[in-house]
Amino acid sequence: MISSILLAAGQSKRMLGENKLIKCIQGVPLIKHSVKNILESSIQELIIVLGYQNEKIKKIIDKNKKIKFIMNTNFESGISSSIKEGLKHLNKKSEAFFICLGDMPLINNRIYNEIIKQKNDNEIIIPTYKGEQGNPILFSRSMKKEIMNLHGDHGAKKLLKSNKYKILNIEVNDQSVMKDFNTINNFSV
Repeated sequence: MISSILLAAGQSKRMLGENKLIKCIQGVPLIKHSVKNILESSIQELIIVLGYQNEKIKKIIDKNKKIKFIMNTNFESGISSSIKEGLKHLNKKSEAFFICLGDMPLINNRIYNEIIKQKNDNEIIIPTYKGEQGNPILFSRSMKKEIMNLHGDHGAKKLLKSNKYKILNIEVNDQSVMKDFNTINNFSV
């Protein structure tokens, strides 16, 4: 079983008072693009970690039996608290999990599936574009304990540096793995 943890708890601090996840791209809220692309992949579980303006975001997302909503009451302490909250609710049958960012709506299901196909015995799989590491990252369940030790407003960058030998980089030739929508200027697409 492959799971996906979608981080959607942030406060959109660089968006001048707007919540980036409910802003529209091509007439559809950003978070709906992210959810749709993940659900169209071969994952079996999608854990959506909510926090800031959780009711607004939850209302936008269509019901689906694969989705499990989780509330991070500690979202103000940073991204690591959302990652850990998602991991606490990971299905026991899950052998690997993606950590996905809610503000990266252009990553399509083909990229998720391409990463999943490479799973085998690899502990960390990272999509790259022109040699640069992007998102989403697929972690083997064996990495869960180490990830649970993250703190503050940092993702897994430090963890990736200390586990370089466990990483398989996959060139996907798609810049969507690098493109986040975290400032007002990104929405001119």
